[in-house]
Amino acid sequence: MARIVQTNKPLSVNPLRVSQPMGAALAFLGLARSLPLEHGAQGCTAFSKVFFTRHFREPIPLQTTALDMFSSVLGGDERLQEGLATVIDEHHPEVVGLITTGLVEMQGADIRRVLRSFHAGRCESASVVAVNTPDTLGGLESGYALAVEAIIQALVPDAVVPVAQRARQVNLLAGSMLTPADVEAIREWIESFGLQAVILPDLADSLDGHLTNQGYTTLTTGGTSRQAIAAMGRSALTLVIGDSLGRAADLLQARTGVPDLRLPGLTALADCDAFVQALADVSGRPVPARILRQREQLLDALVDSYVPVGGARIAIGADADQLVALARFLDDIGARLVAAVSPCRSAALETLSVEEVLVGDFEDLEERARTASAQLLIGNSHALQSAERLGIPLLRAGFPQYDHYGAAARLWVGYRGARQLLFELANLFAPRGAGIAPYHSPLRQDFDGAAAPSARSISA
Repeated sequence: MARIVQTNKPLSVNPLRVSQPMGAALAFLGLARSLPLEHGAQGCTAFSKVFFTRHFREPIPLQTTALDMFSSVLGGDERLQEGLATVIDEHHPEVVGLITTGLVEMQGADIRRVLRSFHAGRCESASVVAVNTPDTLGGLESGYALAVEAIIQALVPDAVVPVAQRARQVNLLAGSMLTPADVEAIREWIESFGLQAVILPDLADSLDGHLTNQGYTTLTTGGTSRQAIAAMGRSALTLVIGDSLGRAADLLQARTGVPDLRLPGLTALADCDAFVQALADVSGRPVPARILRQREQLLDALVDSYVPVGGARIAIGADADQLVALARFLDDIGARLVAAVSPCRSAALETLSVEEVLVGDFEDLEERARTASAQLLIGNSHALQSAERLGIPLLRAGFPQYDHYGAAARLWVGYRGARQLLFELANLFAPRGAGIAPYHSPLRQDFDGAAAPSARSISA
């Protein structure tokens, strides 16, 4: 069991942590006709919007109450009510994700009291889901998880459906580490067993980079609808990907009585096998032949790539869920995790196969990677300078990736995603320009019939 160590530096150098409000906004972007509304200063929302736009290369619907210096000191309740009224009356969303920032949290704003006052005397077609996400605590992963929990609290009815009345559908609580391509691949997996998937949140529909006939819109173009979320109690099983969603899964199970299967990730072979077996059990169908073939292809790739990746020394800086998922995959391929840094403390980090995990920043990761003679760095785009100083390659993973195209389309999960990741690692470790020297037999005959030079002259 790994020991979790908190850095004692007085400041963060090249931060690894991404703020909680950004994580909550990401979760709300996976709902249909949704509009996240950050309650705070305009600059906070602009910062989030820039990072989302550069990572996903898509227009991001995101609004703010734009508190000024007066409302920050005297109170922003009126500004919040005004912002909610404007968003609902002008954009007509199905769901408004009300997200707090550090400014209003330090101010002591009671957003739920303001919501009760706002709804009094109004007939609203939109559901306002409020979540407290101070950016002085936690990170993207915890903010995302808090938003998913708030969505379940607000939109899933507290009612248990009898087993006989449940539909052939499964719920998927998708962790923040999953890309839109990951979510799309998981949906295909579920549907291949004849089941319908209710994904919360569904970034594949909203941030996968597709073009729409209506062009630009101020709301999300895709995602899980409010009606589908309300029907999650009719599912036969809930699949939970990521330890950070444990509280959200507990709440959903308590409200609906739907059993669940919780997996730390979906890249390691054992996790993929457990996922497939659960779908086979629920559907009553055998595993499709193409999925079995994908598994055999991964096993063959493990054999083919063992020489370059076996024993490779890798350092990772990532949120806890992604760090655990990647570490489990490294165990599969025989690579060594020699340095692990996460921005926030999580009990899931204790399962890593290293002596200790540091809660710190990319400067800490760089120092530990240098000490451990790491051969590869895994992290987001902020780790690029560290990799250049260390003189080792960087495998971009996580959020944000602002200097790299295709982050949203990158597949990490399932047998196909694991195989793709394995080949990418093998190519990074494969030697460049150094091959096996050709062997010249001393008995070889030249074209003119003369004997080849003697072995002694060759060696000379």
